[in-house]
Order: sequence, then structure tokens, then C-alpha cells
Amino acid sequence: MIDTDQKLTELLPRLEQAPWLAIDTEADSLHAYPEKLCLLQISLPDGDYLVDTLAGFDLSPLLDRLKGRELILHGADYDLRLLQRGLGFCPTIIFDTMWAARLLGYVQFGLTDLVAKNLGIALEKGPQKMNWAQRPLTPRMEAYARNDTHYLRPLAELLRKRLKEKGRLPWQEEVCARVLQDCSQQRISDPDLVWRIKGSDRLGRQALAVLRELWRWREEAAVQKNRPPYFILSHELLVSISAAATLNRPVEPLLPAHYSVKCKARFTAALERALKLPASAHPSLRRSSGVRLGRKEIGRFDSLKLLRDRRAAELQIDPTLIASRSTLVALAVDWEKNQSILMSWQRELFQ
Repeated sequence: MIDTDQKLTELLPRLEQAPWLAIDTEADSLHAYPEKLCLLQISLPDGDYLVDTLAGFDLSPLLDRLKGRELILHGADYDLRLLQRGLGFCPTIIFDTMWAARLLGYVQFGLTDLVAKNLGIALEKGPQKMNWAQRPLTPRMEAYARNDTHYLRPLAELLRKRLKEKGRLPWQEEVCARVLQDCSQQRISDPDLVWRIKGSDRLGRQALAVLRELWRWREEAAVQKNRPPYFILSHELLVSISAAATLNRPVEPLLPAHYSVKCKARFTAALERALKLPASAHPSLRRSSGVRLGRKEIGRFDSLKLLRDRRAAELQIDPTLIASRSTLVALAVDWEKNQSILMSWQRELFQ
């Protein structure tokens, strides 16, 4: 475990000399709120290393050694966002084994499935839901964390070879570049959207006002208790309570039995604040953002979908890799304007 400046200093020359690097991350998303980066796993030709990102030492020398290097990851999206948010770090080039597998037509593309199918090794699935903020890590957790990166290099080389044979290595490079681009952009939450959870579209304006206030209460409670919001009150219950409150139905039976008197009091205060709001302060109903297609657009959509599905069948890949339904709709509405949504290899398949 790399958890001091001295240990990191000893690792740095190995990083500089390594011809390849594989990385992964672990967070405490099931045990804390907001989540934080707890562990960075790094595999090199000479071994697997665990970097304790909670130990409080300077990680900038490590990040400097990772810049400009191709990093091998699996399902990189979450890891990249965690690294960006936790350490302000975003690599410049990656090879994502999950995307490589999907572009080769794998239906099961989890790391455990890929390692078993291609390398004949069975990885343990158990500790991924453990609390990665705990110290010390158990031997089982350490073994699991090391395995997350230990097999990425041989897997990546095998997949890279197959992509090259099929002429799809440029696809992989473009997909990985798009993943990096998306993850490097800071996401700004719309304050009028963030609380509109699944099921909220069925609520009236007053019920939406209740939902908004209860969502804010839940966020505050989650931070205070250092627990994910869903464990304070589920999305489903938030929607049910919001509906019940505006229909003069009792809401207390819907609350979890473990709530303390103080917790119930704060919940009730938030509910009463929402119910006292004038109609002018109630959130507006949101219209469907879906695009309504005319006859010509429907014809173009059907033609594009037919071509997409035929190409996918020929290539034996998931059709949505070529274009999702929403992308097909945008292309049917205005191909010239929206074709930039597609990557170059996707556009070529529509020729």
C-alpha cells in the first residue's frame, strides 16, 4: 500500500520506466455522501500497487507521471469522472477494454466475464460493495483491488489484436477519445432538473413543490449523516409522499420506522414549508422533450434504422453502438445539422 511520500517516491522511477500502465479506482459511494475517491490501483510490468488517496500525502508527483501516458482501464467513464472530481486529473489517452469488447461484439463485457472468457481466470465478485474508506483494508479487499488491474494489460493486448484484425482499431481510438472528451467537461446541474426524479412527471404542480422541498431536505440530511440520499429516503417514497401530501392522505405511515423524533420534525417542517407556498411559486410542469416526427421524418428514421440494423448484423455488434434511437431521430430531422453527433466510423457505416 502506497500511503506515504517516501513510498510514493520509491514507486515513481518504476512508473517512469514502465512501458504500460493499467489503473482503476475505488470509491465509497455506497457508504458516504458525497462520495470520495478512496483507492487508486496501478499495475505495471513489475507488480500491482495500491495508492491510498485518503492518506493525506501529496499525489501530484504521481499524477505528473501519469500525464501523457496511455492508461488501460475498464469501463473508464466512472473512473475518469472520479479522478477529475477527486484529484483534478484527466489522462490524455486511454485504452478502454470494455469498449474494445463491445466493438468486437461481446454481449457480456464486464471485466469478470472478459477475463474468464479470454484468459480462463475466475475473478471474485464479492468485495466491490465493501466500504473502501475503511482502513486497514482486509486481505480479501486488497486482493480484489489488485485483480481489478492485474489482468488489464493481457486482456487489452488480446482485444487490441482482434480489433486490428477486423479493422476496428481506429473505431476504438475514436471512442476512447470521445470518452475522454465527455469526462473532461465539467457537468453543471440544472437546479430545476436535479430534483425531478423518476416518477415526478406524474405529479401536479403542488406535488412538485413538495417533492422539490423534500428533495432539498433529503440532500441536507444525507450530507449531515454522511449517507447516500437513497438510504435516507428512496426516490419512490419521495414521489409517493409528495402525491399523498397534496391529496390530504397521511404521509407518516410512509416514513421509515427508524426515523428519530428530530429527523421526523425536520421532515415535517420541510413538508409544511412546501404546502404553504402560493400557487405562483409552484414548479411548472415540464413538457416532453421528445421530438415529434412528421411523415417525411418518420420515413427517414425508418430508413436509417433499417440501414443501422443491417450494418450491425453484418458486423455482429449491438446496433446502438452505431447510433442510439435518439441519434437516429436527430439525424432523421436534419442530417446535415446533426451528423456531427456521429463519430467518423459511424458516419461511414451510414454511407
